[in-house]
Amino acid sequence: MYLLSIPIVCLHLLVMEEQFELPVAFNKQELHFPAKLLNYGYSYKLEVDIEGTKVLFEPDEERNWRALTTPEEINTNKKITVDLLKAIVSSIEDILK
Repeated sequence: MYLLSIPIVCLHLLVMEEQFELPVAFNKQELHFPAKLLNYGYSYKLEVDIEGTKVLFEPDEERNWRALTTPEEINTNKKITVDLLKAIVSSIEDILK
C-alpha cells in the first residue's frame, strides 16, 4: 500500500537485483561503472565499483546522496577523487529525478 507513493523510478529500483552500468560524466568523458542496488529494510544503498574499489552511496535525511568511504580508501586507489565521487552523486541524482 505504501509503495504506491514511491516514484516509479524508485519502485523499479526496489525490485532490481542485478548489476547495472551507471553512466557518469567526468572530465569531458562518459564513464560507466558497475553498480548494484542493496536493500536495507525501508532504505537502500547503491554499491558502485570504482576501479576495483566498492563504494557505497546512500541518501541522507534530506534525500541528498553521499558517498560512504574513508580517506584511506581514497588514498589507496588514486583514481578515486572527491571530484569523481561528486560526479557519481550527480549522476545518481539525475537518474532518480
